[in-house]
Amino acid sequence: MTLTVALIVFSGVQSLDVTGPMDVFAEANAFLPPGERYQLEVLGLEQGLLACSNGLSIQAHRHFRQAKSPYDLVLCAGGPGLPDQDFGPGFYAWLRGICRKSRRFGSICNGALMLARAGLLDGRRVTTHWSDVAALARLCPSATLEADRLYVQDGNLFTSAGVTAGIDLSLYVLSQDHGPQVALNVARRLVVFTQRSGGQSQFSPFLTQATHPDSPVAAVQRHVLENLRGDLTIAELAQAALMSPRNFSRVFAREAAVTPAQFVEGARVDAARALLENPGLALKTVAYECGFRDAHHMRSVFIRRLGVSPQQFRMNFAAMT
Repeated sequence: MTLTVALIVFSGVQSLDVTGPMDVFAEANAFLPPGERYQLEVLGLEQGLLACSNGLSIQAHRHFRQAKSPYDLVLCAGGPGLPDQDFGPGFYAWLRGICRKSRRFGSICNGALMLARAGLLDGRRVTTHWSDVAALARLCPSATLEADRLYVQDGNLFTSAGVTAGIDLSLYVLSQDHGPQVALNVARRLVVFTQRSGGQSQFSPFLTQATHPDSPVAAVQRHVLENLRGDLTIAELAQAALMSPRNFSRVFAREAAVTPAQFVEGARVDAARALLENPGLALKTVAYECGFRDAHHMRSVFIRRLGVSPQQFRMNFAAMT
């Protein structure tokens, strides 16, 4: 049975959000019998050529109003300007309808913002580009955001992290449809992993800095990164910010979009990932240098945040080099 995949695009779309998934499914067709291949369709929010965020122009197969329905999978692509783009109630009503009629739906990168504006993420588990987590949380406070995941499946909803994570998501969908061997064959053709280790925070080293580099929060973030071996308690961090602990916790969470404890833990994990690239460092040494209680503590944090152990992360890095 032919599987139909629709990608929704717009002026300013990130080209890799479109071409990455399309290449996965198009390459898969070379390994599939004629009756089981994917049929790809690009649906444009505007007529004619659409300019991508990098200047490339693409031509949608048809306007979204002319879409065939339903599809096996509908994916909303993202783009740098999407947080400030509103496509109007007519489009979001159409998007609700097409997604509810289709077997599966989802998003690439911050295309999740489209789904949120259409009311399709309420109460669901999702992810998006790490820089758009706060915007998505504001749009859909009832959604459970798993910001360290490359992709998340919640029933028939599939969402991915930033840009190239759309390839990871597409390979995951492909493995569900046709088995892991087909996904592996496609990954080899594209020279990518069928399943990358770790979460998307590997692409935002040492987390996001505060908006203003002179703010007390930025000073605390620098203090954390320079003192990872320490305890880094709330009292210590508040003192570095010249604030009371209670006021510091409130201000930090508002400016950094994470709690102080979450920032400290994320910084320790990011630092550990960097050290794990050195195969000569023992795991207990990495744990000590990054402020974990011991190697067992580091392992439990890695599995909870990234879904892999430090040893698995190291092995995958070695496979890349």
